[in-house]
Amino acid sequence: MSEREATHAGTWYKSDRSVLNGQLESWLSKAKKEDKPAKAIISPHAGYTYCGACAAFAYKQIDPKEIKRVFILGPSHHYGLPGCALTKNVWYKTPLYNLEIDTEVNADLFSSGYFEKMELGTDEDEHSIEMQLPYVAKVMESRRGKFTIVPILVGSTNKQKEALYGGLLSKYLLQPENLFVISSDFCHWGRRFRYTFYDKSFGKIYQSIEALDKMGMAKIEDLDANGFHEYLKNYSNTICGRHPIGIFLHAVEEAKKHNKGYKFKFLSYSQSGACTSMDDSSVSYAAGALTI
Repeated sequence: MSEREATHAGTWYKSDRSVLNGQLESWLSKAKKEDKPAKAIISPHAGYTYCGACAAFAYKQIDPKEIKRVFILGPSHHYGLPGCALTKNVWYKTPLYNLEIDTEVNADLFSSGYFEKMELGTDEDEHSIEMQLPYVAKVMESRRGKFTIVPILVGSTNKQKEALYGGLLSKYLLQPENLFVISSDFCHWGRRFRYTFYDKSFGKIYQSIEALDKMGMAKIEDLDANGFHEYLKNYSNTICGRHPIGIFLHAVEEAKKHNKGYKFKFLSYSQSGACTSMDDSSVSYAAGALTI
């Protein structure tokens, strides 16, 4: 039985079960719950010291009662991938408890011919999916043993491929027992990220970054796949999960043909630091939820 180790535990987040559980409970207790449960969320994937509190605002919106399956779409940071890839593993470990892979859905997706399979090294090197796992385990703990996960690693897809993958996943989005988690940080700003866009009309650098991010966030809230693509084309914002977000927006676009009631709202936004000079750097984080 193949298992993916929690390779970032102890560095990116706490490896001690009780300490991690306490942190997650604390962050979730401080996040506001909206009126309707989430059908999908966008959540950041940096170290929890930086984004754990922000991510709680997305995870707070999940009602586990009816959920049988959690799709997790995360960008590939290290492995060159033109499309999407699925895990070969049967379990993903977390310090809280292990999460079971939905091998039937994996087989169904793989049969489409549009998915690769990740080698174990690729799987364990990537943090974008792993950073969602403790939160998934926490909010779903009342359903422990009664739900599965479908991790999907997303490569450097273009608009056409995102529409294709969105179409493939839309049938799962329409099913009430499924939840989608889209893993993404927002602007990576600074010379070390090779991105220093600055519109002085917004004030200081960190204010310009926020305005830039919120332009893109507005396209997501509008569920406007084409608008989001145009925004990225115009500003080249270094949103690392732009391809998973693109797939998600196309999936919603397809699903809206059958259900018109989808709404997306961002609930929290933060930055790792407030940049005031060109020598500074920061990463932005946003958390939001799709409801019906």
